[in-house]
Amino acid sequence: MPMASADLEAMILEAFPDAIVEIQDLAGDGDHYAAKVVSAAFAGMSRVNQQRAVYAALKGKMGGELHALQLTTGTPA
Repeated sequence: MPMASADLEAMILEAFPDAIVEIQDLAGDGDHYAAKVVSAAFAGMSRVNQQRAVYAALKGKMGGELHALQLTTGTPA
């Protein structure tokens, strides 16, 4: 079952309320997204740990409702 981009964004914002989140549906099918997440909460974290934190925020949806996520993370400039 596909996941709406608004639901994906809401889950990320629940975990990172200060985040700037940009979601793009790559295939138009609700299963393949690209997300850019910028949050001060990532300060001091490696890119790998930033991405792990975002995947944790998805609460197990990755691999189920969400098939693929191209993820870019960072801290505010």
